[in-house]
Amino acid sequence: MDAPATSDIVIINGNSHPDLANLIANRLGVANGGCAVYHKTNRETMVEIGDSVRGKDIYIIQTGTKDVNNNIMELLIMAYACKTSSAKSIVGVIPYLPYSKQCKMRKRGCIVSKLLAKMMCTSGLSHIITMDLHQKEIQGFFDCPVDNLRASPFLLQYIQESIPDYRNSVIVARNPGSAKKATSYAERLRLGIAVIHGEQKESEADEVDGRNSPPTLPKSRTMDVSGGVPIHPAKEKPPINVVGDVGGRIAIMVDDMIDDVQSFVAAAEVLKDRGAYKIYVLATHGLLSQDAPRLIEDSAIDVVVVTNTIPHEIQKMQCHKIKTIDISILLAEAIRRIHNKESMSYLFKNVSMLARKVRSLARRNAFTNAFFNELYFC
Repeated sequence: MDAPATSDIVIINGNSHPDLANLIANRLGVANGGCAVYHKTNRETMVEIGDSVRGKDIYIIQTGTKDVNNNIMELLIMAYACKTSSAKSIVGVIPYLPYSKQCKMRKRGCIVSKLLAKMMCTSGLSHIITMDLHQKEIQGFFDCPVDNLRASPFLLQYIQESIPDYRNSVIVARNPGSAKKATSYAERLRLGIAVIHGEQKESEADEVDGRNSPPTLPKSRTMDVSGGVPIHPAKEKPPINVVGDVGGRIAIMVDDMIDDVQSFVAAAEVLKDRGAYKIYVLATHGLLSQDAPRLIEDSAIDVVVVTNTIPHEIQKMQCHKIKTIDISILLAEAIRRIHNKESMSYLFKNVSMLARKVRSLARRNAFTNAFFNELYFC
């Protein structure tokens, strides 16, 4: 990877993921800027930028974690501090965008991801770099450019190089909504696809309230409303069933994030009952909330593979099945290309080639395979 062409690039980070920020800074060959983010006794967030940022390109690395509201406030205050300090441009590097699941209207709620986008743009962010948004349409909420990078090349590379006999695998969509992503993986790997239809009862917050449902069709062209507004029939999901053959094969479930793992555990049990002899779960963002490590450890899932967009070192110590893929090279290359005003389309076509190039350079420098695996597949 080429070094940045100029020295007016500054990388700062909040408290959400300092390890990822250091990895990106090291790959770019720049020092992590002096920015202190701390909380006062009354829990107010304070930001102190040690170095001058006047006329410089600032890249703020901040992701979403379990302490999501503090993560957001830290990002907004850092961006506004740079804006009022006359920074040339302020780019937010947000590997996991918080509140991305709240991108649709739910009953009497609101679209929180749009509110968050407005706050980020108002604070001074002029560009956003993120990864695998829950819905691509979220990019339309922002009044600034958004680069939605993909982690799928890294996950595909893991499947090809770390799953023995992956040709005997089938890509599984955990629900019909994930079928599009599963199809994309299956087409690139030349594998079959299976879809799990039917789920356990959703929580009240996720229930569809009928706003997107079509009205019931009248029997005639003129509806008789003398009896009042017709009642929508209740929707009931069938018991969990697998559409597709998984018997005697490796089942690989893919999704954009894994947070509450109960649905994954239930799906794994069904796949095991249908004859799958090994079950993998691959996701970009590993939130792994609450008792996720314990549930994974006691489940039929053999391996859970996530990227390091979100820190989860504690969860890895609690569950040996969790593996991590480092995607700092992709974020570093995105920063370098934006800074040098180069095309970003390369990152959507040749990401796997970029990763392989770095791996081959590591081998040439006589790094051992053990060190290399620890670096890329922790």
